Amino acid sequence: QVQLVESGGGLVQAGGSLRLSCAASASIFSVRRMGWYRQAPGNQRELVATIISGGSTNYADSVKGRFTISRDNAKNTVYLQMNSLKPEDTAVYYCRYQGLLLYENYWGQGTQVTVSS
Repeated sequence: QVQLVESGGGLVQAGGSLRLSCAASASIFSVRRMGWYRQAPGNQRELVATIISGGSTNYADSVKGRFTISRDNAKNTVYLQMNSLKPEDTAVYYCRYQGLLLYENYWGQGTQVTVSS
């Protein structure tokens, strides 16, 4: 079992920035994929950004050019830098850990991001 603890959420005005952190209780050095997802009220959970073991990244079209996912293997932590935030970015943001084995699929508890107009 891997525990994920997200932090860094909060209330910010449109155009502002936040950096989310996801600290894992296990090494992320060789993890298959780490990712950030979000869920707004009444909506399904959606992918925001992912980073694979080789370092390649993938972003939802809605956040490309504004959000950046990165990781620090020494700290077992994944980050999501969010710039130029918009009210539609308001959601609970979740961290996801996908290990080499299919059953190694873990989620954090989520952190609330609220962007005011």
